Amino acid sequence: MDRRALFAFLPAAGALAAQALTAAPAEAASGGKSGGAPTNSYIRLPTVTATVMRPDGRRGVLAVEAGIDVKDEELRLRAVQETPRLRAAYNEVVQRAAAGISPGGPPDIERLHRDLQRATARTFGRGGAVFLIGSVTVI
Repeated sequence: MDRRALFAFLPAAGALAAQALTAAPAEAASGGKSGGAPTNSYIRLPTVTATVMRPDGRRGVLAVEAGIDVKDEELRLRAVQETPRLRAAYNEVVQRAAAGISPGGPPDIERLHRDLQRATARTFGRGGAVFLIGSVTVI
């Protein structure tokens, strides 16, 4: 199978995902009924990785699985559209955190979370999105 052919479908898949994320809240809001099912405000992001030094001098990987919780529909649409900018900001923060880890030492999760939340707010230019860490792994 030609794997390159799969990459041709990525833009269409992204457009369908954005449409699905915005269509459900719009339908729920237009219904006008209270007590309906809550809208899905969580957006899962791809894993962010960075290189760390292991105790034996070899290179290891710091992997951060995360997502953002956006209650505001308008900001949620903007978050889906600005996913590449968010990823770039998160990559920068995780790489900086990985550089500060001593060989064999644990990452500072609280500081990492605080810095990633600041990157989220800086990318949007305002608050309203909450950064959520799924897991942090050093391999």
